Amino acid sequence: MATYRSAAALLAQDGTRTPGTAALFTEPGRKGKTPPWAGDFRPATDAGGPKDAVGKTFTLELPDGRTGKAWSKASRAAKEASRWH
Repeated sequence: MATYRSAAALLAQDGTRTPGTAALFTEPGRKGKTPPWAGDFRPATDAGGPKDAVGKTFTLELPDGRTGKAWSKASRAAKEASRWH
C-alpha cells in the first residue's frame, strides 16, 4: 500500500485556498484498475479550513504542482482532520 504525507493545499470551487497537511494512502484496487487514494487533510493551525465541507468537491494540490479531485466524506471537530476520497 503506497502512502504519502506532506504539505498540501485544498482549493475550493470559490477559489478559497486552505494550506495544511495531507496524509494519503492507496486503497485496494479492483482487478486491473488503478487503486484509488484516500486519506486525511489537516488545515494549518492558522488556517480556518473549509466550512461545511462534507459532500463538497475540492481540488487537492501537492507541493510539486500535481492536483487531484477530492471530496469530503466526514469531518471532525474544528482543527482536526477531515476524511477525504
